[in-house]
Amino acid sequence: MAAPLAERLRPHTLDEYIGQKHLVGPGAVLRNMIEAGRISSFILWGPPGVGKTTLAQIIAHRLETPFYTLSAVTSGVKDVREVIEKAKNNRFFSTASPILFIDEIHRFSKSQQDSLLGAVEQGTVTLIGATTENPSFEVIRPLLSRCQLYVLKSLGKDDLLELVDRALATDSVLKERRVCLEETDALLRYSGGDARKLLNILELVVEACPAGGEVLINDRIVAERLQQNPLAYDKGGELHYDIISAFIKSIRGSDPDAALYWLARMIEGGEDPAFIARRLVISASEDVGLANPNALLLANAAFEAVMKIGWPEGRIPLAEATVYLATSPKSNSAYLGINEALQTVRRTGNLPVPLHLRNAPTQLMDELGYGHGYKYAHDYEGHFVEQQFLPDGLTTLRLWHAQPNAAEARLQEHMVRLWKDRYAEKDSK
Repeated sequence: MAAPLAERLRPHTLDEYIGQKHLVGPGAVLRNMIEAGRISSFILWGPPGVGKTTLAQIIAHRLETPFYTLSAVTSGVKDVREVIEKAKNNRFFSTASPILFIDEIHRFSKSQQDSLLGAVEQGTVTLIGATTENPSFEVIRPLLSRCQLYVLKSLGKDDLLELVDRALATDSVLKERRVCLEETDALLRYSGGDARKLLNILELVVEACPAGGEVLINDRIVAERLQQNPLAYDKGGELHYDIISAFIKSIRGSDPDAALYWLARMIEGGEDPAFIARRLVISASEDVGLANPNALLLANAAFEAVMKIGWPEGRIPLAEATVYLATSPKSNSAYLGINEALQTVRRTGNLPVPLHLRNAPTQLMDELGYGHGYKYAHDYEGHFVEQQFLPDGLTTLRLWHAQPNAAEARLQEHMVRLWKDRYAEKDSK
Protein backbone atom coordinates (compact mmCIF):
# COMPACT_ATOMS: atom_id res chain seq x y z
CA MET A 1 0.00 0.00 0.00
CA ALA A 2 1.40 3.39 -1.00
CA ALA A 3 2.18 5.99 1.65
CA PRO A 4 -0.14 9.04 1.78
CA LEU A 5 0.48 11.64 -0.91
CA ALA A 6 1.68 14.21 1.62
CA GLU A 7 4.38 11.78 2.78
CA ARG A 8 5.37 10.77 -0.75
CA LEU A 9 5.84 14.41 -1.68
CA ARG A 10 7.77 15.45 1.44
CA PRO A 11 10.79 17.47 0.22
CA HIS A 12 14.33 16.44 1.15
CA THR A 13 16.27 19.60 0.27
CA LEU A 14 15.78 23.33 0.66
CA ASP A 15 15.45 23.69 -3.11
CA GLU A 16 12.45 21.32 -3.04
CA TYR A 17 10.90 23.11 -0.07
CA ILE A 18 7.89 25.25 -0.94
CA GLY A 19 7.05 28.46 0.92
CA GLN A 20 8.67 30.35 3.83
CA LYS A 21 10.97 32.30 1.52
CA HIS A 22 11.50 34.84 4.33
CA LEU A 23 13.32 32.08 6.24
CA VAL A 24 14.82 29.73 3.65
CA GLY A 25 14.90 31.76 0.44
CA PRO A 26 18.21 33.02 -1.02
CA GLY A 27 20.02 35.10 1.61
CA ALA A 28 17.40 34.42 4.31
CA VAL A 29 18.43 33.85 7.91
CA LEU A 30 17.80 30.12 8.24
CA ARG A 31 19.24 29.28 4.84
CA ASN A 32 22.43 31.18 5.66
CA MET A 33 22.86 29.28 8.93
CA ILE A 34 22.17 25.92 7.29
CA GLU A 35 24.61 26.58 4.45
CA ALA A 36 27.22 27.70 6.99
CA GLY A 37 26.85 24.28 8.65
CA ARG A 38 25.88 25.51 12.12
CA ILE A 39 22.52 26.39 13.60
CA SER A 40 21.43 27.57 17.02
CA SER A 41 18.40 26.28 18.88
CA PHE A 42 15.13 27.67 17.61
CA ILE A 43 11.36 27.27 17.70
CA LEU A 44 9.19 27.20 14.59
CA TRP A 45 5.77 28.74 15.19
CA GLY A 46 3.09 28.46 12.57
CA PRO A 47 -0.22 26.86 11.60
CA PRO A 48 -0.44 23.16 10.68
CA GLY A 49 0.82 21.95 7.34
CA VAL A 50 3.33 24.70 6.56
CA GLY A 51 6.50 22.57 6.76
CA LYS A 52 7.78 22.74 10.34
CA THR A 53 8.66 19.04 10.65
CA THR A 54 9.92 18.86 7.08
CA LEU A 55 12.24 21.83 7.62
CA ALA A 56 13.74 20.20 10.73
CA GLN A 57 14.38 16.98 8.81
CA ILE A 58 15.99 18.85 5.92
CA ILE A 59 18.30 20.65 8.34
CA ALA A 60 19.39 17.42 10.01
CA HIS A 61 20.04 15.77 6.64
CA ARG A 62 22.01 18.76 5.36
CA LEU A 63 24.16 18.99 8.50
CA GLU A 64 24.67 15.20 8.63
CA THR A 65 24.10 15.17 12.37
CA PRO A 66 22.17 12.70 14.55
CA PHE A 67 18.49 13.57 14.62
CA TYR A 68 16.20 12.68 17.51
CA THR A 69 12.46 13.21 17.55
CA LEU A 70 10.13 13.48 20.52
CA SER A 71 6.41 14.04 20.50
CA ALA A 72 5.15 16.18 23.35
CA VAL A 73 1.95 14.12 23.31
CA THR A 74 3.59 10.78 24.13
CA SER A 75 6.94 11.65 25.76
CA GLY A 76 7.71 12.32 29.42
CA VAL A 77 10.68 13.68 31.38
CA LYS A 78 12.29 10.21 31.33
CA ASP A 79 12.17 10.13 27.52
CA VAL A 80 13.76 13.58 27.34
CA ARG A 81 16.62 12.54 29.62
CA GLU A 82 17.22 9.33 27.67
CA VAL A 83 17.48 11.24 24.39
CA ILE A 84 19.85 13.80 25.94
CA GLU A 85 22.07 10.96 27.19
CA LYS A 86 22.15 9.42 23.70
CA ALA A 87 23.03 12.81 22.27
CA LYS A 88 25.97 13.14 24.66
CA ASN A 89 27.31 9.78 23.53
CA ASN A 90 26.92 10.66 19.84
CA ARG A 91 28.41 14.13 20.03
CA PHE A 92 31.89 12.82 19.29
CA PHE A 93 30.86 11.61 15.84
CA SER A 94 29.64 14.98 14.58
CA THR A 95 31.07 18.47 14.40
CA ALA A 96 27.58 19.82 14.99
CA SER A 97 25.46 19.06 18.03
CA PRO A 98 22.82 16.36 17.56
CA ILE A 99 19.41 17.83 16.77
CA LEU A 100 16.47 17.19 19.06
CA PHE A 101 13.20 17.91 17.31
CA ILE A 102 10.15 18.24 19.55
CA ASP A 103 6.83 18.36 17.78
CA GLU A 104 4.00 20.22 19.52
CA ILE A 105 6.42 21.57 22.11
CA HIS A 106 3.59 23.72 23.51
CA ARG A 107 2.16 20.51 25.00
CA PHE A 108 5.29 19.88 27.10
CA SER A 109 4.72 20.50 30.80
CA LYS A 110 6.92 22.91 32.75
CA SER A 111 8.94 20.03 34.24
CA GLN A 112 9.50 18.55 30.78
CA GLN A 113 10.66 21.91 29.46
CA ASP A 114 12.88 22.42 32.53
CA SER A 115 14.60 19.11 31.78
CA LEU A 116 15.77 20.53 28.43
CA LEU A 117 17.40 23.68 29.76
CA GLY A 118 20.83 22.33 30.68
CA ALA A 119 21.31 20.37 27.46
CA VAL A 120 20.29 23.34 25.31
CA GLU A 121 22.43 25.83 27.21
CA GLN A 122 25.52 23.57 27.16
CA GLY A 123 25.08 22.71 23.49
CA THR A 124 24.57 19.00 24.16
CA VAL A 125 21.69 19.19 21.72
CA THR A 126 20.43 21.76 19.27
CA LEU A 127 16.73 22.08 19.98
CA ILE A 128 14.24 22.57 17.20
CA GLY A 129 10.72 22.94 18.55
CA ALA A 130 7.54 23.10 16.50
CA THR A 131 4.32 24.66 17.75
CA THR A 132 0.99 25.86 16.44
CA GLU A 133 0.45 27.94 19.59
CA ASN A 134 1.97 31.26 20.60
CA PRO A 135 5.25 30.27 22.35
CA SER A 136 5.04 33.24 24.70
CA PHE A 137 1.97 31.59 26.25
CA GLU A 138 3.12 27.97 26.16
CA VAL A 139 6.93 27.85 26.42
CA ILE A 140 8.67 28.72 29.70
CA ARG A 141 10.66 31.94 29.60
CA PRO A 142 14.11 30.38 30.37
CA LEU A 143 13.76 27.99 27.43
CA LEU A 144 12.34 30.66 25.13
CA SER A 145 15.29 32.95 25.92
CA ARG A 146 17.71 30.23 24.79
CA CYS A 147 16.00 29.81 21.41
CA GLN A 148 15.44 31.95 18.38
CA LEU A 149 11.81 32.18 17.29
CA TYR A 150 10.91 31.88 13.62
CA VAL A 151 7.35 32.43 12.43
CA LEU A 152 6.11 30.30 9.54
CA LYS A 153 3.22 31.57 7.45
CA SER A 154 0.28 29.81 5.84
CA LEU A 155 1.13 28.94 2.26
CA GLY A 156 -0.08 31.46 -0.30
CA LYS A 157 -1.96 30.76 -3.51
CA ASP A 158 1.18 30.57 -5.65
CA ASP A 159 2.84 28.16 -3.19
CA LEU A 160 -0.21 25.90 -3.13
CA LEU A 161 -0.56 25.87 -6.91
CA GLU A 162 3.14 25.02 -7.22
CA LEU A 163 2.57 22.11 -4.83
CA VAL A 164 -0.40 20.84 -6.86
CA ASP A 165 1.59 21.05 -10.10
CA ARG A 166 4.49 19.19 -8.51
CA ALA A 167 2.19 16.46 -7.21
CA LEU A 168 0.58 15.89 -10.59
CA ALA A 169 3.90 15.99 -12.43
CA THR A 170 6.16 13.96 -10.13
CA ASP A 171 4.11 11.64 -7.91
CA SER A 172 4.36 8.06 -9.14
CA VAL A 173 0.73 7.27 -8.29
CA LEU A 174 -0.89 10.44 -9.67
CA LYS A 175 1.10 10.22 -12.91
CA GLU A 176 -0.75 6.97 -13.67
CA ARG A 177 -4.11 8.78 -13.53
CA ARG A 178 -5.38 11.14 -16.23
CA VAL A 179 -5.99 14.19 -14.03
CA CYS A 180 -7.67 17.25 -15.57
CA LEU A 181 -7.35 20.25 -13.24
CA GLU A 182 -10.23 22.42 -14.45
CA GLU A 183 -10.64 24.75 -11.42
CA THR A 184 -8.63 25.30 -8.25
CA ASP A 185 -10.59 27.84 -6.15
CA ALA A 186 -12.30 25.26 -3.91
CA LEU A 187 -9.15 23.18 -3.65
CA LEU A 188 -7.23 26.19 -2.34
CA ARG A 189 -10.05 27.52 -0.17
CA TYR A 190 -10.63 24.27 1.70
CA SER A 191 -6.91 23.77 2.27
CA GLY A 192 -6.66 27.03 4.25
CA GLY A 193 -2.94 27.47 3.45
CA ASP A 194 -2.17 23.97 4.80
CA ALA A 195 0.01 21.95 2.40
CA ARG A 196 -0.82 18.63 4.05
CA LYS A 197 -4.54 19.31 3.88
CA LEU A 198 -4.27 20.38 0.25
CA LEU A 199 -2.57 17.12 -0.70
CA ASN A 200 -5.06 15.10 1.35
CA ILE A 201 -7.96 16.76 -0.51
CA LEU A 202 -6.28 16.18 -3.85
CA GLU A 203 -5.72 12.52 -3.00
CA LEU A 204 -9.31 12.13 -1.76
CA VAL A 205 -10.77 13.53 -4.97
CA VAL A 206 -8.53 11.38 -7.17
CA GLU A 207 -9.18 8.17 -5.23
CA ALA A 208 -12.94 8.77 -5.35
CA CYS A 209 -12.89 8.52 -9.16
CA PRO A 210 -13.06 5.12 -10.89
CA ALA A 211 -9.69 3.70 -11.92
CA GLY A 212 -8.88 3.95 -15.60
CA GLY A 213 -11.07 6.96 -16.34
CA GLU A 214 -10.26 10.65 -16.48
CA VAL A 215 -10.10 12.44 -13.12
CA LEU A 216 -11.82 15.81 -13.42
CA ILE A 217 -11.15 18.30 -10.64
CA ASN A 218 -13.29 21.43 -10.39
CA ASP A 219 -14.90 23.46 -7.60
CA ARG A 220 -18.20 21.53 -7.65
CA ILE A 221 -16.53 18.14 -7.43
CA VAL A 222 -14.21 19.20 -4.61
CA ALA A 223 -17.15 20.60 -2.60
CA GLU A 224 -19.17 17.40 -3.15
CA ARG A 225 -16.33 15.12 -2.07
CA LEU A 226 -15.61 17.12 1.08
CA GLN A 227 -19.25 16.99 2.18
CA GLN A 228 -18.56 13.36 3.00
CA ASN A 229 -15.79 14.37 5.38
CA PRO A 230 -17.08 14.25 8.99
CA LEU A 231 -14.36 16.62 10.23
CA ALA A 232 -16.30 19.76 9.31
CA TYR A 233 -14.48 21.75 12.00
CA ASP A 234 -10.73 21.54 11.55
CA LYS A 235 -8.95 23.30 14.41
CA GLY A 236 -6.08 24.16 12.12
CA GLY A 237 -8.08 24.93 9.00
CA GLU A 238 -10.03 27.75 7.44
CA LEU A 239 -13.25 27.19 9.42
CA HIS A 240 -11.27 27.48 12.65
CA TYR A 241 -10.18 31.01 11.77
CA ASP A 242 -13.54 31.98 10.30
CA ILE A 243 -15.43 31.02 13.46
CA ILE A 244 -13.04 32.68 15.91
CA SER A 245 -13.25 35.79 13.73
CA ALA A 246 -17.06 35.72 13.88
CA PHE A 247 -16.88 35.19 17.65
CA ILE A 248 -14.62 38.18 18.30
CA LYS A 249 -16.51 40.44 15.90
CA SER A 250 -19.80 39.54 17.60
CA ILE A 251 -18.31 40.57 20.96
CA ARG A 252 -16.94 43.77 19.42
CA GLY A 253 -20.34 44.44 17.88
CA SER A 254 -22.11 44.03 21.28
CA ASP A 255 -24.23 41.03 20.21
CA PRO A 256 -24.16 38.52 23.10
CA ASP A 257 -26.53 36.09 21.34
CA ALA A 258 -24.28 35.80 18.28
CA ALA A 259 -21.17 35.57 20.47
CA LEU A 260 -22.69 32.68 22.45
CA TYR A 261 -23.67 30.91 19.22
CA TRP A 262 -20.12 31.03 17.85
CA LEU A 263 -18.77 30.00 21.26
CA ALA A 264 -21.04 26.93 21.12
CA ARG A 265 -19.82 26.14 17.59
CA MET A 266 -16.24 26.10 18.84
CA ILE A 267 -17.07 24.00 21.89
CA GLU A 268 -18.99 21.44 19.83
CA GLY A 269 -16.18 21.36 17.29
CA GLY A 270 -13.61 20.42 19.92
CA GLU A 271 -11.72 23.70 20.00
CA ASP A 272 -8.94 24.05 22.58
CA PRO A 273 -10.49 25.93 25.55
CA ALA A 274 -7.20 27.73 26.17
CA PHE A 275 -7.38 29.18 22.66
CA ILE A 276 -10.88 30.55 23.29
CA ALA A 277 -9.90 31.93 26.70
CA ARG A 278 -6.83 33.70 25.31
CA ARG A 279 -8.92 35.38 22.64
CA LEU A 280 -11.31 36.63 25.30
CA VAL A 281 -8.39 38.19 27.19
CA ILE A 282 -7.25 39.89 23.98
CA SER A 283 -10.78 41.11 23.23
CA ALA A 284 -11.13 42.52 26.74
CA SER A 285 -8.04 44.68 26.17
CA GLU A 286 -8.48 45.51 22.50
CA ASP A 287 -12.24 46.05 22.22
CA VAL A 288 -13.58 46.85 25.71
CA GLY A 289 -10.46 48.43 27.12
CA LEU A 290 -10.74 51.45 29.37
CA ALA A 291 -14.50 51.73 28.83
CA ASN A 292 -14.77 48.91 31.38
CA PRO A 293 -11.41 47.93 32.91
CA ASN A 294 -13.10 45.12 34.86
CA ALA A 295 -13.53 43.24 31.57
CA LEU A 296 -9.84 42.30 31.52
CA LEU A 297 -10.03 41.09 35.12
CA LEU A 298 -13.05 38.91 34.37
CA ALA A 299 -11.55 37.53 31.14
CA ASN A 300 -8.32 36.65 32.92
CA ALA A 301 -10.27 35.01 35.75
CA ALA A 302 -12.22 32.98 33.18
CA PHE A 303 -8.92 31.85 31.62
CA GLU A 304 -7.63 30.66 34.99
CA ALA A 305 -10.94 28.95 35.84
CA VAL A 306 -11.00 27.02 32.56
CA MET A 307 -7.43 25.86 33.10
CA LYS A 308 -8.37 24.59 36.56
CA ILE A 309 -11.69 22.87 35.88
CA GLY A 310 -11.48 21.86 32.20
CA TRP A 311 -14.43 20.55 30.19
CA PRO A 312 -17.40 20.41 30.30
CA GLU A 313 -17.81 22.90 33.18
CA GLY A 314 -15.28 25.24 31.58
CA ARG A 315 -17.96 26.30 29.13
CA ILE A 316 -19.68 28.24 31.94
CA PRO A 317 -16.91 30.76 32.80
CA LEU A 318 -16.22 31.12 29.08
CA ALA A 319 -19.89 31.94 28.50
CA GLU A 320 -19.92 34.35 31.44
CA ALA A 321 -16.90 36.23 30.12
CA THR A 322 -18.34 36.21 26.59
CA VAL A 323 -21.64 37.78 27.66
CA TYR A 324 -19.88 40.30 29.92
CA LEU A 325 -17.55 41.46 27.16
CA ALA A 326 -20.31 41.60 24.55
CA THR A 327 -22.58 43.70 26.78
CA SER A 328 -19.81 46.03 27.99
CA PRO A 329 -19.27 49.51 26.51
CA LYS A 330 -16.45 49.47 23.98
CA SER A 331 -13.21 51.41 23.59
CA ASN A 332 -10.03 50.79 21.64
CA SER A 333 -8.19 53.89 22.84
CA ALA A 334 -5.37 51.87 24.46
CA TYR A 335 -5.04 49.70 21.32
CA LEU A 336 -4.84 52.77 19.08
CA GLY A 337 -2.48 54.49 21.50
CA ILE A 338 0.14 51.74 21.57
CA ASN A 339 -0.05 51.32 17.79
CA GLU A 340 0.56 55.03 17.28
CA ALA A 341 3.39 54.94 19.83
CA LEU A 342 5.07 52.07 17.97
CA GLN A 343 4.79 53.96 14.69
CA THR A 344 6.36 57.00 16.36
CA VAL A 345 9.27 54.95 17.71
CA ARG A 346 9.90 53.36 14.32
CA ARG A 347 9.81 56.78 12.67
CA THR A 348 11.99 58.67 15.16
CA GLY A 349 14.41 55.93 16.28
CA ASN A 350 16.24 55.74 19.61
CA LEU A 351 15.83 59.25 20.95
CA PRO A 352 17.88 59.91 24.10
CA VAL A 353 16.19 59.75 27.50
CA PRO A 354 16.14 63.25 29.08
CA LEU A 355 18.92 63.56 31.66
CA HIS A 356 16.57 64.35 34.56
CA LEU A 357 14.72 61.03 34.00
CA ARG A 358 17.87 58.91 34.15
CA ASN A 359 19.12 57.11 37.25
CA ALA A 360 22.62 57.87 38.54
CA PRO A 361 23.95 54.72 40.27
CA THR A 362 27.61 55.82 39.85
CA GLN A 363 29.49 59.00 40.70
CA LEU A 364 30.39 59.57 37.06
CA MET A 365 26.74 59.49 36.03
CA ASP A 366 25.91 61.97 38.76
CA GLU A 367 28.70 64.27 37.58
CA LEU A 368 27.28 64.05 34.05
CA GLY A 369 23.95 65.35 35.32
CA TYR A 370 21.96 62.13 35.40
CA GLY A 371 18.83 62.63 37.50
CA HIS A 372 19.48 66.34 38.11
CA GLY A 373 16.30 68.38 38.17
CA TYR A 374 13.92 65.45 38.49
CA LYS A 375 10.84 66.31 40.56
CA TYR A 376 9.42 63.53 42.74
CA ALA A 377 5.67 63.71 42.14
CA HIS A 378 4.70 62.57 45.64
CA ASP A 379 6.43 65.60 47.16
CA TYR A 380 3.89 67.92 45.51
CA GLU A 381 0.25 68.72 46.14
CA GLY A 382 -2.04 66.20 44.51
CA HIS A 383 0.97 63.94 43.87
CA PHE A 384 1.62 65.74 40.60
CA VAL A 385 4.04 68.30 39.24
CA GLU A 386 4.37 69.28 35.60
CA GLN A 387 7.66 68.31 34.00
CA GLN A 388 8.98 66.81 30.76
CA PHE A 389 8.68 63.03 30.37
CA LEU A 390 8.98 62.65 26.59
CA PRO A 391 12.25 63.00 24.64
CA ASP A 392 13.28 66.38 23.28
CA GLY A 393 11.47 67.03 20.03
CA LEU A 394 8.39 65.04 21.06
CA THR A 395 7.27 67.10 24.02
CA THR A 396 3.87 67.89 22.48
CA LEU A 397 3.20 64.36 21.27
CA ARG A 398 -0.30 63.02 21.96
CA LEU A 399 -0.82 59.25 21.74
CA TRP A 400 -3.75 58.44 24.01
CA HIS A 401 -7.08 60.04 23.20
CA ALA A 402 -10.06 59.45 25.46
CA GLN A 403 -13.13 58.02 23.75
CA PRO A 404 -16.74 59.01 24.53
CA ASN A 405 -17.69 56.71 27.40
CA ALA A 406 -18.27 57.34 31.08
CA ALA A 407 -15.07 55.72 32.36
CA GLU A 408 -12.75 57.55 29.96
CA ALA A 409 -14.60 60.82 30.41
CA ARG A 410 -13.50 60.72 34.05
CA LEU A 411 -9.92 59.93 33.01
CA GLN A 412 -10.01 62.81 30.51
CA GLU A 413 -11.25 65.26 33.15
CA HIS A 414 -8.45 64.18 35.48
CA MET A 415 -5.82 64.69 32.78
CA VAL A 416 -7.15 68.17 32.00
CA ARG A 417 -7.00 69.09 35.68
CA LEU A 418 -3.35 68.01 35.77
CA TRP A 419 -2.03 69.06 32.37
CA LYS A 420 -4.47 71.81 31.36
CA ASP A 421 -4.15 72.61 27.63
CA ARG A 422 -2.23 69.48 26.71
CA TYR A 423 -5.26 67.29 27.34
CA ALA A 424 -7.90 69.92 26.68
CA GLU A 425 -11.16 68.81 25.10
CA LYS A 426 -10.22 70.20 21.68
CA ASP A 427 -7.37 67.63 21.48
CA SER A 428 -9.46 64.59 22.39
CA LYS A 429 -10.96 62.31 19.79
